[in-house]
Formats: sequence, structure tokens, C-alpha cells
Amino acid sequence: MVTSEQVARLAGVSRATVSRALNGSAYVSEETKKRIHDAVASLGYEPNIVAQNLARQRSRAIALGSFFDDSGLLTQLEPTRHYYHLGLLKNIETEVAEAGYDLVLPSRPHGSSRNDYIRSLQTRHIAGVLALCANPADPRIAALVEAPIPTVFIDHMGQGPHATYVKPDYMDGARQVTQHLIRLGHRRIAFLLGRSTALSGAERLLGCQQGLAMSGLAMNPGLLRECGWNTEDAYAAATALLDERRDFTAIVAGSDMMALGVLHALYERGLRVPDDISVTGFDDIDLCKYIAPPLTTVRLDRQSIGAGAVRRLIAMIENNGDVSPLVVPTKLIVRQSTGPAPS
Repeated sequence: MVTSEQVARLAGVSRATVSRALNGSAYVSEETKKRIHDAVASLGYEPNIVAQNLARQRSRAIALGSFFDDSGLLTQLEPTRHYYHLGLLKNIETEVAEAGYDLVLPSRPHGSSRNDYIRSLQTRHIAGVLALCANPADPRIAALVEAPIPTVFIDHMGQGPHATYVKPDYMDGARQVTQHLIRLGHRRIAFLLGRSTALSGAERLLGCQQGLAMSGLAMNPGLLRECGWNTEDAYAAATALLDERRDFTAIVAGSDMMALGVLHALYERGLRVPDDISVTGFDDIDLCKYIAPPLTTVRLDRQSIGAGAVRRLIAMIENNGDVSPLVVPTKLIVRQSTGPAPS
């Protein structure tokens, strides 16, 4: 079995230098790193990662925490309300792998104490946590804010001595889409948004109100409906709204998957999009281009969100780099589901 001492001898360096180079230390010159990696390749050396992790009491494992409810992450990704997270997780996984870390999904431990979760992470020697937050009331979130474990929250403005956050600019995205409809002549706009108890829902609502106010308009409480983020919930909410009134010319949905439910409700009533009613979504998932008609929506930059979260977490783990909060800009994508308000 090849040892690090043999690698050091072939490369003409110490064993400590070999260890630093293989761990990506910035204190080893590129020329020395090349000699060491050439020696590793020549000898077929495979470092004992487990032993290294135990020696430094910290692994190169990043925990992905999903704070949706008591069920696991993979179970939660099935409903349509979490379709957006699939693209986000793809970018997170890629960025974590490129940084030389592993992504793990720790199960929630039994017991009611929030500290059970922190202890389970410490027992596993987890280096840091990426926290997907859909339920801000989850006690594990408050525990992570206070814990000594580096943590980056996604979609939750959690900050602490070892915690920061990354989120899209939901408010500006909602403002953009509302102003887009107003420029098309729409004045009676219905809003089917997610729960305002969540950060993403509250900021969407504020952005829509801001967009209306910029044109001297106020939100009609009768045209505002909160519902779940699922396609089914949005379909039910749109159906109920259509049963009550028809005096609106546009509907802003809180997500693209919600917009699918809205479109189906309009189709059942024989209403044409955008001739009779314009419809917008939020997220810009891949399906938007293939919906009939293609959906006007707000693009959330999943690549920048995922990469920004991972890079900030690793900077905290390695005590190097920017750990300030990151708010990622959004962009309005105009397609064929919006048009001039009917006279």
C-alpha cells in the first residue's frame, strides 16, 4: 500500500506539505502542488479520507437540511409546490462536488428537543449546513442560527455568528411583473399568491403592492387570494374566484406550477389567454416554454442562488472569503400569456 511518506519522498517535500496540497491549501505553490499530484498519479496513492476527517474532527461533508415539515427531502420534492427546488438542488450538488465536498441528507433524529438535530450533526462531524427553508417556524432553524456550525440559509433571512443567507429578490420580481401588466393597460389584476407567512410569499405580496402603488393603484382585497403553492391549490383558488366575479383582466400566480392550475381553471370556463385574461407565473421553470401559451414569468437565477450559497458556506468552513448575505436579482421573462387588457 502506497503511503503519503512515499509521495513526499518522490516529490521532494515533507508529509505535511503533501497533506496541505491534497486538502487544497493556498499556502502551497502551484509548482509544488504539481510535483505532488504527479507523484500521487505515478504511485497510485489514495489518501485515507476517513482517517483524515477523524484526525481533524471535521469531515468534508455538507448537510442539506430541508425544513418543509417532518418528512424527508425526497418525499417533499414530489408535490408540485417544490418543482423549483429540483433545479436549485442540481446547481447545489454540482458546486459542492467541484469544491471537493460531499452532500449528505441527515435524517431528523427522534425526540422533541431542537438540540437533537444539532447534536446529530456534530456527531457526524458535519462541516456545514445548507438549509432550504420553507417553514420558518421549524425549531431546527432557530437552533442552527445559534449553533457553532457554519450554516447558509436559502429563502430564510437567518443570521448569526456562524450563519448567513442567500435569497432571490422576490419583491422586485413581483414589482416587475405587476408593472408589466399595468403597462399593457390592466387595472383590475387578481393575485393568487402563496402563504404570506413564508418569506417568499410575503415578499411577493409586498412587491405586487409596490408595483400597483407606483402607478397610483391600490390592491383590491377581493382580488387577493392566498393558497398553497401546489397546482391543485391554485386551480381550486382560481375556480372559486371565477365563481365569485369576472371583473379582472389579469391573474398573477405565485409560481409557475400555480399558474398551471390557473390556466386549467380558465380553460374550463372557455376563457382565452391572453385575449380574455392575461396570466403570469414566477420561477421560470423549464416547462414555461412549452405551456400553451408560453408563460410570462419571473426568472429566479437558480445557478447563482445555489453557487452563492455553497461558496459562502465553504468560505465560513475554511475561514476565507465573503460571508455576507446575498440577494440575487430576478428578471422578467415576457412570453405569450400576457397581452393588452381587453376593452
